[in-house]
Amino acid sequence: MSHARPARRRLAAAVVTVLAVTVGGSALTAPAIASPATDSAAASDVTATQDVITIPPGTTIFGATATGYLTSSKESSSRSWIRASDGTSGGSWMWYVGVEATGLGDLVAVNTNDRSFPEAILTNMATRQKLFTVPLLGQEYVGAADRTLFTAVDNASGGKDLRMHVQGTSDMPTTGLPANATSIDVSPGTPGHGLVTYSTGTGEAVKRYVGLIDLATGAVAEQRERASDGNVAVSATHLTWVEYDASSNATVVVVDRSTGMRTNMPIGTAWREDVEVGLVGDWVTYGTLKGLSEVEPHPLYALTARSLKDGTTTRKLLDHTLAAVAAPDGTLVVRGGTVEHGEGFYRIALGADGVPTAKLVATTGEPTKLTLLSQNVPAVIDLDQNGGRVPLEWKVSRYNVEARITLRHVRTGKSMSASFIQAQDGVVRWDWRGELMYESAYNGDYTWEFSGRPLNGIGPTVTSSGTFKVVRKAAPHDYNDNGSPDVLLRDGSGRLWRADSHYDTYNQQLNSGEQKLISSGWGGYNQIEAVGNIAGAAHGDIVARDTAGVLWHYLGKGDGTFAPRYKVGTGWGGYKQITGGSDLNGDGKSDLVATDGTGALWLHKGTGSWSAPFAPRVKLGTGWHGYNQIVATGNIAGAAAGDLVARDTAGVLWLHLGKGDGTFAPRVKIGTGWQGYSHLVGIGDADRDGRPDLFATNSADNRTYLYKGTGSWSAPFGQRQDTGMPNNRPTSVV
Repeated sequence: MSHARPARRRLAAAVVTVLAVTVGGSALTAPAIASPATDSAAASDVTATQDVITIPPGTTIFGATATGYLTSSKESSSRSWIRASDGTSGGSWMWYVGVEATGLGDLVAVNTNDRSFPEAILTNMATRQKLFTVPLLGQEYVGAADRTLFTAVDNASGGKDLRMHVQGTSDMPTTGLPANATSIDVSPGTPGHGLVTYSTGTGEAVKRYVGLIDLATGAVAEQRERASDGNVAVSATHLTWVEYDASSNATVVVVDRSTGMRTNMPIGTAWREDVEVGLVGDWVTYGTLKGLSEVEPHPLYALTARSLKDGTTTRKLLDHTLAAVAAPDGTLVVRGGTVEHGEGFYRIALGADGVPTAKLVATTGEPTKLTLLSQNVPAVIDLDQNGGRVPLEWKVSRYNVEARITLRHVRTGKSMSASFIQAQDGVVRWDWRGELMYESAYNGDYTWEFSGRPLNGIGPTVTSSGTFKVVRKAAPHDYNDNGSPDVLLRDGSGRLWRADSHYDTYNQQLNSGEQKLISSGWGGYNQIEAVGNIAGAAHGDIVARDTAGVLWHYLGKGDGTFAPRYKVGTGWGGYKQITGGSDLNGDGKSDLVATDGTGALWLHKGTGSWSAPFAPRVKLGTGWHGYNQIVATGNIAGAAAGDLVARDTAGVLWLHLGKGDGTFAPRVKIGTGWQGYSHLVGIGDADRDGRPDLFATNSADNRTYLYKGTGSWSAPFGQRQDTGMPNNRPTSVV
């Protein structure tokens, strides 16, 4: 059985030298060539006894000889003949030289396409001997069958005359082709015959034909018209090809050579010329050649055998096909794959029961089923780095995959999922921005789950899972351990709410995350202040002063709630302004500053002890009575310590640059028009750029704003931006 293909599919282009066995020598003595029967028997023995060989990934097949395969690789422009017994190379051709098996033993025909001296060469690959050469000046090489090379020359009718070339004889003409035949292509047929395809006419009047050439007489017989281009297969008993209608419905046409009876087997829709057909005994095989890379399932991806005896019995042989060629022994060698055995060359032959079976004879080591090859998910992810972004990668065996990835925080159960259609270069990449839907990702342990569904429907969904840990430094305004600042709001009923923020890195805007009621009963305090970690725990704390001047400490638990209050001390009623949350003296602990009724500024150094979080006060200076808001912002000016901003009664905002020893440089005017804000909050790094920012609420228009830190002492804040954070005119915002 043999295949024929349209001439335009033949591997050909300009250039070069042929095969190692042909370089640098004169014509060699022709070896004896075994008869087809002897060659077939030898090939059968090899097939029955050989082990599975290994071939490079990406290798495909374009021809088969009695003891080897003609192969090519997507990684290289060369083509090689390799031995079926062990995979070693028996010769190679560079660049785009036309090469094809002739269907007899290990004979291979090579078309050099050399522009200066083109020639066709018949070579025995098993013995590495060049048998004879046909110069191609003035004639076109159109194929080979058995021991014969074929050329075509222009004739007076506008068509081509087909000529035969056999070693030791002068070329001879063929008979039986119409004078206007064009697009002639010859390939191996049955023993003693070549398979020829050709066309007549042009444009809409073109007609396509297939026939058999008697290699002894040159007579073309059994000529039949076919409606479409595509490959043709022939055996001793049948001839088959595929035809397509205007809607791309494919029909396998099988002709009984003894009776001429034609049978049409509709097989469904397919791209034109994409269905490959073959013949093995009393079975026809068919399947498309692109299934592995497609993005939708289709039943024709599978290589299927159908009985020619009843026309209905089918047998699935492979899950997909990339190439199929006929071997001299009447079997097929298919480059394809199965979910069970993976990618490689499969020999399709009749089993003992007369039904075709597929046997893996050469493996590329590549999986056919979608496979997760590796993943790059760091064991520990520090979201303080790279602006809180981290690339997560999963490498899969194919690009045509629909992947879904889910990240889940173990403690809270909160998760985020992302879907990806097709993997670039086989890698599913998620540039994770440290988010869980519409809130920042929590610190702590996570699980990840990966599922990949093959878009072509070949093989099952692949799944995998793993773990990682998210870490970042504690932030003064982060009370639920997710790295994003929280804002505490007290309403008119004395209830305290926690509003988590979430910075939308796509739209560059601060939005609201989770909002939860902490508790009620906060109406008895006349000042509430975020002071950072003052008690040695890992999370930010708050202090609250009651109307009797008692200062109370609420230890942050890291889950958005606070431990029961603890009395810090009395006598705090004399302070007009209290602010904290910054390390002002460089000892790594959060400090607190306050102004009294005389305008004096006092420093309470942090101790890190939960029972006595502040050292006795130290007076820093006077003249602070003109301010109606003082905010500890952290290091906003690029120096070594925390800074203060203060607003006077005229709405002017001043920067007091921290010197790192608990004192401050002379004030610098940084803006006017700030009198419209009801609350200013040193919120911390809200936009994840590594610099502290300032949050402001405006009761007049019930809006909130973010001033991003710049790191410059002369202009420490950028232009204000609207936020999606809640306002609702709270009585306190910290």
